[in-house]
Amino acid sequence: MDLDDTAARLGVSVEDVDRVHQLAGDRPSAPLPAKADAPAILARLAVRPDDVAEIMAGWPDPGSPLWTPELRWLLDRSIALVRADLGGHGWLAPGPELPRERGPAWRHLYVYAYLALVDVVMEYHRDHGIADAVSWLTLADLGRNLAIDRRMNREGWPVMQSWLTLHARGSVYELGRLQYHRGGATLDVHIFESGPMTPEAVAASLDEARAFFPRHFPDERYTAFGCGSWLLDPQLLEYLPADSNIARFQRRFELEPYEEPEGLNADVEVLRFVFRSLTTPLDQLPRRTVLQRAIVDHLKAGRHWQWRRGRFPI
Repeated sequence: MDLDDTAARLGVSVEDVDRVHQLAGDRPSAPLPAKADAPAILARLAVRPDDVAEIMAGWPDPGSPLWTPELRWLLDRSIALVRADLGGHGWLAPGPELPRERGPAWRHLYVYAYLALVDVVMEYHRDHGIADAVSWLTLADLGRNLAIDRRMNREGWPVMQSWLTLHARGSVYELGRLQYHRGGATLDVHIFESGPMTPEAVAASLDEARAFFPRHFPDERYTAFGCGSWLLDPQLLEYLPADSNIARFQRRFELEPYEEPEGLNADVEVLRFVFRSLTTPLDQLPRRTVLQRAIVDHLKAGRHWQWRRGRFPI
């Protein structure tokens, strides 16, 4: 294949296409589910009806004029790229960011890749004795992220498409109120959008994780829970009540010395998670909650938020 021509037709850099070519190589891909089965699968993945309609409208049927040869190549190699790292736990982009305004095939290419990998990762889960209920709950983060991306006017997907490869490789599991990312030095905790993060819900989830990972991944040894998040920024305590859920969550952790994370802007991440917007001017952001007011006032004062890491014993 001509990488330069493929990159030009996709509207991305040659380096991006070469990366996919190198990582995927001639490794096996995986087929998409039958189109007739897709709506039921998307429902199990908590995908909203408006997103389901778009995904079905762009379905890569044979001969579809929406699917150019370079798009079909990228879909096939993206699936192969992620499948080749089944069980891996590092951050992995499935492919380049595409010009999504070009239509549903472009907008949802990595959703189709995710759908093709559902059977692959479900088999991986079953090999580790994981119940289907946990598997589907975990994989349904697809629907949650698509809904958030829609609320963000499509600003959120570049990060989300890489985040979801963790689920498709069997690295992330949702257990109660928290998600857990296995495979590193610690068992990393992630907080997803799902109502109040009460101490009781957090404690129940941690107890579930303490039993889950030794049972299903007995060869892995974790001695601590870890977390990297703006939620661990001690500056939040200047604004929030001491008995707030965030303050009580923070008190579980012993923080590492602060270092500015490479390639990550904490101010941007706070806006992403609190307001689900990356471009709204500060003066136009809502101020309905104590947290919203704290975020805006802190930034308007010329101060910056921090992305902090912490840990506590399992």
